Amino acid sequence: MSRSIIIVTAIHAPSAPFLAEAYKSLREQELPDGWDWHWVIQEDGRTDKVAPHVPDDSRVTFRQGRPGGPGVARTIALAHAEGEYVKILDADDQLTPGVLARDLDALEADPTIGWATSRVLDFLPDGSTAGFPGDPDNGPIERGEVLDFWKANGFRAQVHPATLFIRRDLLLALGGWMALPASEDTGLLLALSAVSRGWFNEEVGLLYRKWEGQMTGQMSHTEPVEREARMAVVEARARQLAYFQWRYPVTG
Repeated sequence: MSRSIIIVTAIHAPSAPFLAEAYKSLREQELPDGWDWHWVIQEDGRTDKVAPHVPDDSRVTFRQGRPGGPGVARTIALAHAEGEYVKILDADDQLTPGVLARDLDALEADPTIGWATSRVLDFLPDGSTAGFPGDPDNGPIERGEVLDFWKANGFRAQVHPATLFIRRDLLLALGGWMALPASEDTGLLLALSAVSRGWFNEEVGLLYRKWEGQMTGQMSHTEPVEREARMAVVEARARQLAYFQWRYPVTG
């Protein structure tokens, strides 16, 4: 029986046409013998706009639910698949060749590593790409490093939460994604960093699409009052986890 990586995608109708490219990037992944993936696509709402774009593949599960935002959609998606690891794949993004195998290797090789991330390139409308400054060194990221960098650099983390690959038991213990209208993935990243060592791979693992319908590109995402509140609760959660000295893995 094969071991499984759950690929979790939250989707809303405008991004549905990008599913074909996301699926292609997933099919091109090569995994070690005995491993496979199960893609759970969870619509944030119930429309007739997404289903026509869902690939016809036995490894793909499509579900719908009442609207609650991408964090709610991703968390509820965990009910529809079993697996030891969870990989994030937003509907409008694309994995690069080999990223799943690299993520898996990092966590299988070291039980003290709870999560992995990788380098990201913005995928621009004209087909070109652009990198991000300030990537950490290839290798482990110690507990608390992400929060310290994020706080010192205007609420910008040095690793991208859209690339997260996480041990499923750790993800569940933290309650999945934060119940926020946005920045729910950043909240998860900081919580993970508060309780567990991570890993950064310097090879590009994701093409992060920039387009006019992108939720993080809307004016509401940067509205100052809400953004300040989101950042405050994201930081408070991470600091409380560190204060309580919760640790992964659990030691006797």
